[in-house]
Amino acid sequence: MDEKAVHRAVARMARELVEQNEGPGNLALMGIRRRGVQIADLLRSEIERAEGVAVPIGSLDITLYRDDLMAIGPRPGIGATVLPEGGVDDKAVVIVDDVIFTGRTVRAALNELMDFGRPARVSLCVLVDRGEREFPIQPNVVAKTITVLPDQSVEVSVPDLDGRWGVDIVARPGTEE
Repeated sequence: MDEKAVHRAVARMARELVEQNEGPGNLALMGIRRRGVQIADLLRSEIERAEGVAVPIGSLDITLYRDDLMAIGPRPGIGATVLPEGGVDDKAVVIVDDVIFTGRTVRAALNELMDFGRPARVSLCVLVDRGEREFPIQPNVVAKTITVLPDQSVEVSVPDLDGRWGVDIVARPGTEE
């Protein structure tokens, strides 16, 4: 996906979220660090543009909730979790991420989110669904579903980290011939 395709997809996802929640009034967006935060911010801008309503936004750093924490090293980089204005209690919280694969990241995000309150509803919005779950977790809103070979991965680019918007399928490191 190039930048225009990402923006079109996010505009569609924003409309779906508003429809699924019967308006934006009770929505709160929570982006999973790192790239989910930028996608959540783009969704918020699109909802505010279309609906004229400010949607609270926050971010989740799932580092300490990962089930592979020991595998990522002795000193993992831990960022801050930031709650949306008004918290998450009784809100229709939308967890936003760039790619869903095994479901482990979303499981960690759900565990962390529940430590901060009791939402009325939690839904999941992702830019790319690449399938092959290890957990029974499915997104409510998806921009694009793709099939990826075992030796490939999906890379989402965001301006703050990569200088552009985009989605690419690339060879996994160490699998090139």
